[in-house]
Amino acid sequence: MVEFAMNHTWLVPLLPALSFLIIIFFTRPWPRLSSTVSIAFMLSSFAVATLAAYGVFTDAQFKHEPLVYAIRWFGMEGLNIDVGVLLGPSSAMMIFMVTLVASLIQIYSTGYMKGDPGYSVFFSYLSLFAASMLGLIISSNLLQLFVFWELVGLCSYLLIGFYTHKNSAREAAKKAFITTRIGDFGMLLGMLAIQIIFGTLNLYELGQIMPNFEDYTTAGMMTLIAVLLFIGPIGKSGQFPLHVWLPDAMEGPTPVSALIHAATMVVAGVYLVGRTMFLFVEVESAMYLIAVVGAFTAFFAATIAVTQREIKRILAYSTVSQLGYMMLALGVGSLTASFFHLWTHAFFKALMFLGAGSVLHALHHKADVWDMGGLIKKMPITGWTFVIGGLAIAGIPPFAGFWSKDEILLATFNEGHYLLFTLGAVTAFLTAFYIWRMIFLTFFGEEKPDNHPHESPLSMTIPLIVLAVMATVGGLIGTPMNPHWQEWIFFGESHHIVPNIPIMLVSIALAAAGIGLAYVLYIKDRNKANVKDLAIRFKPVYTLLYNKYYMDEMYLWFNHKVVDGSARMTHLFDIYVVDGIVNGLGAVTKGTGGILRYTQNGKIQSYALVFFLAVLVITILLAFNDTTSMALVLGGVSK
Repeated sequence: MVEFAMNHTWLVPLLPALSFLIIIFFTRPWPRLSSTVSIAFMLSSFAVATLAAYGVFTDAQFKHEPLVYAIRWFGMEGLNIDVGVLLGPSSAMMIFMVTLVASLIQIYSTGYMKGDPGYSVFFSYLSLFAASMLGLIISSNLLQLFVFWELVGLCSYLLIGFYTHKNSAREAAKKAFITTRIGDFGMLLGMLAIQIIFGTLNLYELGQIMPNFEDYTTAGMMTLIAVLLFIGPIGKSGQFPLHVWLPDAMEGPTPVSALIHAATMVVAGVYLVGRTMFLFVEVESAMYLIAVVGAFTAFFAATIAVTQREIKRILAYSTVSQLGYMMLALGVGSLTASFFHLWTHAFFKALMFLGAGSVLHALHHKADVWDMGGLIKKMPITGWTFVIGGLAIAGIPPFAGFWSKDEILLATFNEGHYLLFTLGAVTAFLTAFYIWRMIFLTFFGEEKPDNHPHESPLSMTIPLIVLAVMATVGGLIGTPMNPHWQEWIFFGESHHIVPNIPIMLVSIALAAAGIGLAYVLYIKDRNKANVKDLAIRFKPVYTLLYNKYYMDEMYLWFNHKVVDGSARMTHLFDIYVVDGIVNGLGAVTKGTGGILRYTQNGKIQSYALVFFLAVLVITILLAFNDTTSMALVLGGVSK
């Protein structure tokens, strides 16, 4: 069975894709049947992915060489593209994680979406979304990967804008689609440059070529290619300044938010950088750019999350911040730390988003954390699993987030990036603070009398329990006591770091301080007097953070003043220059035709007269020419 799964890994994306087609064309009128088909095919995909991952991690040969098989897609002079599968430790880990989280989210959705008129369509979109991400993961070449990359973007558009009756959902979907297109354009330019210069888009072949790239091009061109390729992940993974779409993605149903923020679209950018790490490591400046963008994004988003009020918006900015951590790890050269955090983040972030969905479900979609309180009593499963997620993301041992976040901080420190390490450490403190601010306001403190919460059904709480277990133990595979983690990532390359106890203690202290500060401000101070005093005392800072540094307003200003202004100038050029030339030619033609039409009156007598006059004129001209020629001849003879 293991060998079959490894040789048929293409079934992993194909199965959910088939469920999409079955729902759309056959089972759409029967909602429960549609969800059953979707979940059954997703669980089958998970089974194949699990067996394939087991085969990769137990067979020593795959620590150094991936399993690659492909068939010719199309070929022409200078361009041959194969479609196929590249299965190595990193892709095996990813397909296992994505299929597991997607399966749990689909089970959860049966309770969350119950009674929705678009129930069947929703499950078809979930299936296509999972299929697109899984196809991206196992792609053996960049063009094939780009096709699935765009399908992921399409699915996010469909799911974010799923509630088409809401203007905010429609606008959020357009915002996500347009913003990510900016990044995709840069990525496409980078791919074209790779094909032109290196003659292949095959990932395995490029991995063999890149160490000797000087035989093909210059260091400057390599830098340009790396930067262009990185623009795609900036858009997809919500890095500054293309992060603005990700918080608005919460407009879709909560299971969509969990899928986007935990296991699919946003981690596609991180995965792409990791998959093409052989290219980036050859360009030191590009690596530093990735690290700086990642560290700044992590800190930037964390400061915004501190002031937000809506539960899903807080989690959305948390995702942006955690993605920054992953990019920071890649930028300092630690592929293991980045993918380790990608792994743990998928579990605790899916857990927290689904927990938020459970809260919204119980409170009839009341989203402001200040309007909640005391929910732990009425919703114990949701509450305590959410607490586990909070401990994991804050970085409290032995929960999963501690091991992966600490690995990133250690890698940054050991590489000598002390400023970036400081940003990462401060971000760790802020993360613990804003997450536990949300937890204390939502689940603890005084109950609100106008709330009537109730625990969610088993279809929603069972996935929460499974994810809580993974958020607790999922990081143990990467502890210092488990040196084999380094063999799991990217063809067995070693990026594992020797533990640094003082920095680990500092990391724990920062997380504990963040939780402690949140407790003092939001639980111990029952009247929230200190919070109100701080908000008044630092009102300009609070306003700046609450309004997200006015990034959306700046983009709107740019669109209205620069883009629209340029469009108006282009419109004037089009009217007075382009249309002027075309209309001028038309006027000349019309005028000429107006004159010539007088020669076409349809009267035979007129045509006969014209014919006679024409013959007469021709005869006179010929006679005149003959007389002139004779005179010239006679003149020449007399001389």
